[in-house]
Amino acid sequence: MGSLQLYLIVSLSWAFFFPYTHQLQSSQTQILLQIRKHLEYPSSLEVMNTFDGDLCNVSPSREMTIACQNNVVTELRIMGDKFVKFRGFNGVPIPNQTLSERFSIGSFVTTLSRLSSLRVLSLISLGIWGPLPEKIHRLSSLEFLDLSSNFIFGQIPPKISTMVQLYSMVLDGNYFNDTVPDWLDSLTNLTFLSLKRNRLTGQFPSSLCRIRTLADVSLSHNEISGELPDLSALTNLNVLDMRDNKLNSVLPVMPKGLVTLLLSKNALSGEIPKHFGRMAQLQHLDLSSNQLTRSPPPFLFNLPNITYLNLASNKMSGSLPNPLRCSTKLGYVDISDNKLTGALPTCLGSSSDKRMVKFGGNCFSSDLQHQHEASFCAESLTETGKSRRIEKLLIVAAFVSGAIILIVLLPFGLIFLYRRLCKRTVQELSVPPKVVQENSTTAVPSELLASARFISQAMKLGAQTVPMCRSFSFQELKDATKDFDKSMLLGEGSIGKLYRGKLENGTLVAVRCLPLSKKYSVQNLKVRLDVLSKLHHPHLVGLFGHCIEGDGHDYSTVKQVVLLVYEYVSTGNYRTLLTETYPEKVLKWSDRLTILIGVAKAIHFLHTGVIPGSFNNRLKTNNILLDEHRIPKLSDYGTSIITEEIEKHEAKGEGTKSSNRKNLVEDDVYNFGYILLESLVGPIVTGREETFLLNDMASFGSTDGRRRIVDPVVLTTCSQESLSRVISITKKCISTDVLSRPSFEDVLWNLQYAAQVQASTDAEQKSDSIS
Repeated sequence: MGSLQLYLIVSLSWAFFFPYTHQLQSSQTQILLQIRKHLEYPSSLEVMNTFDGDLCNVSPSREMTIACQNNVVTELRIMGDKFVKFRGFNGVPIPNQTLSERFSIGSFVTTLSRLSSLRVLSLISLGIWGPLPEKIHRLSSLEFLDLSSNFIFGQIPPKISTMVQLYSMVLDGNYFNDTVPDWLDSLTNLTFLSLKRNRLTGQFPSSLCRIRTLADVSLSHNEISGELPDLSALTNLNVLDMRDNKLNSVLPVMPKGLVTLLLSKNALSGEIPKHFGRMAQLQHLDLSSNQLTRSPPPFLFNLPNITYLNLASNKMSGSLPNPLRCSTKLGYVDISDNKLTGALPTCLGSSSDKRMVKFGGNCFSSDLQHQHEASFCAESLTETGKSRRIEKLLIVAAFVSGAIILIVLLPFGLIFLYRRLCKRTVQELSVPPKVVQENSTTAVPSELLASARFISQAMKLGAQTVPMCRSFSFQELKDATKDFDKSMLLGEGSIGKLYRGKLENGTLVAVRCLPLSKKYSVQNLKVRLDVLSKLHHPHLVGLFGHCIEGDGHDYSTVKQVVLLVYEYVSTGNYRTLLTETYPEKVLKWSDRLTILIGVAKAIHFLHTGVIPGSFNNRLKTNNILLDEHRIPKLSDYGTSIITEEIEKHEAKGEGTKSSNRKNLVEDDVYNFGYILLESLVGPIVTGREETFLLNDMASFGSTDGRRRIVDPVVLTTCSQESLSRVISITKKCISTDVLSRPSFEDVLWNLQYAAQVQASTDAEQKSDSIS
C-alpha cells in the first residue's frame, strides 16, 4: 500500500512540474489557417487573429472548438452566423448569405482532407455552397459529420459509403436534391442519421432497414414518396421522423422500442395497426395530417409511456369507447378535424393542468370546442363512398367518349390539315409574306426564342446583377466613338470592327460593328437581339444594348450593320498576358487554371444554361478579356444568334439540324482545346496551329519533350499531376477523331480537379517553407 502511495505522489509531482501539452504540428496549424481563408474569415474564427499560442489550447466555445491528440487535430467545430435561408436558392451564390463566388467547395474539402486524423467535424451555418465532392471520403477516420444549415446541393456522394467509422451524419438544412442514398447500409456503425429540410426525392431507402445500429433517423421536410417499409428489424431505433414528405402507404410494422414516431403531413392511409399496441416505449406519436381511417384504437391512449398523441386532420370516423382508459403520463391529445361521433370519453372531456386535449371539428355530442352536427360526419362518409364510385364511372365514361370523339373527328381533322397546307403552299409561291419568320440558330421559332420560359433560372439570377439591355440610337454611338474615329478603333476581326466609346453618362463601352450578310426583318432581328441580351453570366462580357442602323417600321428590312454595345474591359486579353514577362504580371499555372475554369463555366452556361443553347462562340485567347481583378470574361459570344451561321451550314448540305448542332458543340470543344494548348505552351503564331499539332504534340508524352515545348513559367509553377491532367484533356479536345472529344462537362470537371491538385501542392510547399 505504501508503494502505491509513493507511486501516486511521484506521478502527481511529475505532472505538476512537467505538464503535458499537445503541441500542434506546424502543418496542421497552416491547414487551420487555410480553412479560415476558404471560409472567408468568419467572425467565429476571429480568435485566430489574436491568439498567439498553440491553437489546441484555444478555449472551446459555441462558435469554435479545436481538440487535438498526439499533435494533430482530431475535432473541429465551427458555427457561423449565416442562418437565413432562401427557398429559391438555385446553385448561385447569394450576397451576405452564402460564401462568395470565389469559394470553391472542391478546394475547401481538399484542404479539410489533409486533417486526416479528424474524428469530429462540424461546420454549421457558414454559407458553404456547391455540390459536396466525393473526396470527402478521404476523411476516413471521421466518426461525427455535421454540415447543417449551409447551401450544399446535388447528391450525397456515394464514396461516403467507405467512411465506415461514421457514427453520426447530419446534413440538415441544405439543398441536396437527389434521392436518399441506397448504400447507407455500408456504414455499419451508423447510429444517428439526419437529413432534414433538404429536397431529397425518391423512396425510403431499403438499405436503412439493414443498419441494426441505427437509433435515430430524421428525414423530415423532404419529398420522399412511396411506401414506408417494414422497420421491425431496427431493434435499436428510438426516433423516426418522416414529417412533411409524400409517403402514401399504409402504416408498416414498427420496431417495438420506438420512443418517438413522427409521420405527420404525408398521405398515409388505412387504419392504425394493432401492433402499435405493443410499442411499450412509445412516448411521442404524431400521425396528424394524413388520410388515416377508422376509429382511433383505444390502446393508443393507454400505452404505458405515451405523453404526446396527435391524430388531428385525418379521416377517422366512428366513436370512442366510454369509458376510455388514458395513461397517467398522457399530457397532450389532439384528435381534432376528423369525423368522430358519439360521446366524448371522460378522460378526454376537459383540459387540465396535467392534460391538454383538442377535439374540435368532429361530431361529438359535446358543447365544448366547435362540433359539427352528427349528420355532417354521416353525410361526409356517405359522400366519400359515393364520390369514389362516381369517380370510377366518370373515368370509364370519359375514356369511352374520348375514343368515340377521336374516331369521328380524325377524318375531318386530316381533311382540314391537308387543305391548310395546300393553301399555305399556294400563298408562299404567289405572294411574299408580310412578316419574314426566319429560323433561329437551332431551328426553334423566333417567337419561342423570345419567351422567358426558355431562359433558365440561372440566367434569371444572373440578370439581377447585370445592367438592363437597351436600344441605343445611332447618333448616341456616333458621339460615343467620335464618329467612329480611327483613334477609337480597338481592333478588327472577321465579324467586324470594335471601337472604344464613352457614353454621355461617362460609362466606357466597347462597340462591335456587326455587318449582316443577308436581309433581316427588323422585327426578327430584335427578337434575336433580345435572346442575346439574356445571356448573363459572371464570366461573359456584359451586353449593354444594341443599335440597328436604319431602324424603322417593324416590318422593314435591314442589310447594313448591327451595333452591339458591351461593357469595356480595359486590362487586356488572355493572349497578351500569356506573353507577359514582367514578374508582377506573369500568369502562374494556378492563375491560368483559374482563368480557364471561369471561361469553361461561361461556355458550359452558353451550351446548357439557356434553351436553345448558344454554340460556335468564337473561342480564342484574344477573346478572353480580364478585368482589374484578373476575372476572365468571354467576348464575342453568341454572335451566331445574329449571323445565323447554323443556317449557312445547312444551306451547304452539312447534315441535319441535330447533327449540325452537335458539330457546333464540338467546334467549341475543339477551339477551347487550342486555348488550353496556348495556356500550356504560350501563344501559337496564327496559321501555324496545324504544323504544331503535327510536329510538336507528341512531345507532351515525355519529360524531355515537355521541357522543350511547355512554357517555362508553367513548368516552374505547376505540379506534375495537375499538368498531366490538363495535357490529357487538351489532347482529347483537339483530337482529329470527333467522336473521341470530351463533353464540356468533362472538360470543366478535369480543370477543376487539376486546380484542386495544384492548390494542395501549393499549400504543402508553403507550409514546408514556413516550417
